[in-house]
Formats: sequence, structure tokens, C-alpha cells
Amino acid sequence: MQVTLFNDNIVEGKPFMKWLGGKRQLIHEIEKRLPEHIKISKKIDSYFEPFIGGGALFFYLMSNYHIKKAYISDINKELILIYNAIKNDDKKVITYLKEMESEFLKLDNDKRKAYYLNVREEFNNQLKTYDFKNYSEETIKRAVKSMFMNKTGFNGLFRLNKKGEFNVPFGRYKNPKICDETNIHNVHKILKNVTIKNKPYDYSEKYIEKGSLVYLDPPYRPISKTSSFTSYSDNEFNDEHQIELAHYYERISNKGAYALLSNSDPHNNDPNDDFFDLLYSKYCIDRIPAKRSINSKGNKRGPVNELLIKNY
Repeated sequence: MQVTLFNDNIVEGKPFMKWLGGKRQLIHEIEKRLPEHIKISKKIDSYFEPFIGGGALFFYLMSNYHIKKAYISDINKELILIYNAIKNDDKKVITYLKEMESEFLKLDNDKRKAYYLNVREEFNNQLKTYDFKNYSEETIKRAVKSMFMNKTGFNGLFRLNKKGEFNVPFGRYKNPKICDETNIHNVHKILKNVTIKNKPYDYSEKYIEKGSLVYLDPPYRPISKTSSFTSYSDNEFNDEHQIELAHYYERISNKGAYALLSNSDPHNNDPNDDFFDLLYSKYCIDRIPAKRSINSKGNKRGPVNELLIKNY
């Protein structure tokens, strides 16, 4: 694993993508539950987030704490492609994205929809031949298309079907902020010395050591039959996978890592569903009020509880 010391100049960055299940609203609840010595010193020797997603907590910690080494990963290859493009070529990302923003915003709504659908079609057609293994100029262009669709698609979703195709319909926004130039520059600076992997979460295990801080934000266990419609990748994450994750959690706990894990609370729907209470019975389980930030129906965005599980 890449090991790099960060200097004293902390850069402020924030998520560059809208993300289902993003943790921005829960950051301070999570921060209150960080190990005491980290809260006091504002220093983290090694930080791991192997379900990086939109990275709300990661960017908050990188902007407010001194972190010596950081590792982020995700199984979503399209998402990691964007992280790598910003890390390596932020200026080109901005140039291409501003160009698309300029073209899009001057159109009327019908033409905006046609523009969006054309970008989506090109993006999906390219999937058949695109080389994800080798970084190139096409990496930057594909990353920019993802960012554009994320800012202009319905409800800010990033959703892939079983074939890996982006299938979010057009969203009707009057004046969407598509290119946040300052934030992209800052994210580039934050990512400069960060290890980024397109790997399953358990690939990180060999790098985790005693004293590492690990935050796990896996795909949530659905709390209803309809709540899993917004899969962020073409991979399912069922109860069997949740159990495998619990075993991983125990292994890194035995290594001496400080581990925090978020998930849905089954008690929201069924007070007798103790799936996580039993799975993590030896650890501290807190129930935290949260608001659904993305739902197809506005009246279904009310408060629910989420779980935050820690091993210290």
C-alpha cells in the first residue's frame, strides 16, 4: 500500500457526485463516535473506506483531520474511474465538463432531454469496448459523462442495470450546477496521495493494521420490498454478503483496527427483525435518526433510523 505523509495544509473538499445513501447528514453523528484520541489530536495514522461511494465522510475527514495515509476503494468501476480521472487530470475534467455544461444550459428543456439521452446512449454503447484497465484520454471523457449524467439525471441517482448500463431517466432542473471547478481542484489535491482501488471491500484487509480507522458503508439491507430499486452497481449485496461482511468486520477488529459500520435498521419496518443486532451482538450498536435523501416520492423522504456499529 502506498504510504505518504500529508503536509499541514489541509484542503477543503466535498463529494463531487450526488450519491444514494450519502452520509453528509450523519457526519457529525459519526464524528461524535470516533475514537477519543482521534477527536482530541485531529490526527489519523491510517484511514480506510472500502465502500467509498460519494465519499462524504472521507472528504470531511480529509478536510478537517491530519491523515498520514488513506485507502479508498469501491467495486463500482465507473465510480473509481471518476476518482482516478480527477486525481490525475483535474484540469482536463474541468475543461470537458464545462464544455458540456455550456452546451446543455443554453438549450430549452426538450433539447436538454435529447442531449442527455444522447450522452447516456453513447456512454452505454461504449461499455462494450471500453478498456477499464488502462488509463487514457478516454478515461477522462467517460468520467466526465458520468459526472454530467449524475448532475442532470432524475433525482441525482447513479444507477446501473445488470448489464452495467446507466439507466437513470432525464431530470428536469432549471439551472443545475454541473461543473464545480473549485471543488474539483480541491478534490484533486486531496486525492493526490490517496490509494484508490477498484476492488471488493475485503481486498483492503491485508493493508489494515492495529490502530487503523476503518469506515464501512456497504449497500444497505433493504427495509422494504421496494427500497432496493436504486442499485448503485451491477452487483447484488444480499444477506449472505452482509454475513460475510460481518466476518470481515470481526477479522479487522481482531487486528486491532477501529471499525465503524453503517447500515439500515430493520426495526424501521419490523421490530422483531434482529438481523444486525444478532450479527454484531458483541459490538456497540447505536440507532441514529436519518432522513431519506433520495426517493421517487417526496412524501416518502421522512425520518428513519440507521445503525452505526463500532468495535471500541
